Amino acid sequence: MASTAERKSEALNVTDLIDERPMSKFQIWTVVFGGLVLVLDGFDGQTINYLTPSIAETTKIPVHSFGPILSASLIGLMVAALTTGPVADRWGRKWPVILSTFSFALFSLLTARANTRSEFWTLRFLTGLGLGGAMPNVVALASEYIPKRLLAVVIPILFVGMPLGGTISGFTSAAMIPVWGWRAVFVVGGIAPLIITLLLVIVLPESIQFLALEGNDPRRIAKILSRISPELVPPGIVVAGSQGEHLRGVPVKYLFAEGRTAGTILLWIPYFMNLLLIYFLSGWLPALLRDEGMSVQAGVTATAFISFGGILGCLVEGHLLKRWGAYAVLIGEYAIAGLLILSLALLSVSFPVMLAMTFSTGLTIIGAQGGLNALATRFYPVSVRSTGVGWALGIGRIGSIVGPLLGGLFLSIGWRTRDLLLFATVVAALAFISILISNRIRGRVTAYSPAPGLGGD
Repeated sequence: MASTAERKSEALNVTDLIDERPMSKFQIWTVVFGGLVLVLDGFDGQTINYLTPSIAETTKIPVHSFGPILSASLIGLMVAALTTGPVADRWGRKWPVILSTFSFALFSLLTARANTRSEFWTLRFLTGLGLGGAMPNVVALASEYIPKRLLAVVIPILFVGMPLGGTISGFTSAAMIPVWGWRAVFVVGGIAPLIITLLLVIVLPESIQFLALEGNDPRRIAKILSRISPELVPPGIVVAGSQGEHLRGVPVKYLFAEGRTAGTILLWIPYFMNLLLIYFLSGWLPALLRDEGMSVQAGVTATAFISFGGILGCLVEGHLLKRWGAYAVLIGEYAIAGLLILSLALLSVSFPVMLAMTFSTGLTIIGAQGGLNALATRFYPVSVRSTGVGWALGIGRIGSIVGPLLGGLFLSIGWRTRDLLLFATVVAALAFISILISNRIRGRVTAYSPAPGLGGD
């Protein structure tokens, strides 16, 4: 590693600086605040799933007609993920994160006053715009303060925020519904992110790698560098490093440039299948279990255990990726998930056993999502990272939209719980097959290829 004096006398490569040094408190807190946004994102994103039976009972909206309402926020998520990524790759990550967080806070509060299907659909769509804008830009911003060697571990841990928020939402709903009703849960889901929004304005930095890539704000770069490594100020000449150059034109086309076409497509397929599976199960399981004779609280608790299992899945995913490689880990996770869901469909089990199985299902499929997110941040350079992560999530959101809609359609034509769970098993099998296909073209550049920090495939 170059000495401090050598650093001052030559161009300072920001990417190398971050990769070579231990993470500073400043970098760690940047990642922590990104994680808090994802916790609130997970809370507000899952709330409607837990509240559907209670909303249906108090508003007299039939449960089977909630498919479009459950999909409304997911449509917003998709639109925002596809559009805010290119915006962030041109103008920065910080303010898209702040404005998105404020947006889903505001519309969650307004949802507490909704009464009709059209009101729920509109407000959930607008909430989804905020949720979808926050996630890819939080991931891009945080990843640009994390050394490459730690990406595979830290990014999945960062995504603990999503299932943790879903778990908190489930337990909060189960506790609050009998006392204050479902509207109070939306109020909590609005006030908390409003508070975090104010903190983000003050403490959240812009991506230093993005600023170095732009190269037009040396004072701002110097201020951030002083918090990462005070001995390197004044920094002199700052360059972004080997993470790409400023690109002109439509950022999306660069997802298919420089040999990334196969890798991009092979990320999109499992993103689609995995998010379809997650939202299909979390969206309809409370209502399905209610139809099987369980209480509303039991259905909510069983579904919350999916998110609870996802917390552990995200915590261990990075270590598994480093040890075994992305290909082997994802293949194993989808095989286990398929067997668990098939068992839920075919076996009559007690409620404690069901909780264990839903926990394990969340561990595998949400853990796999954390792994896919880590692969996306490593696969795309700084210049298109928000676009790459955003479009992968956006394509995945198509699956998450299709999932709840299919659940409503299948229920309307008389499918029972077993039939829907068998369908979910097929989805897990398709995700399994999509990763298998990547093994056939491993001579090309894909996100599943061995790379520093991700182990060998």
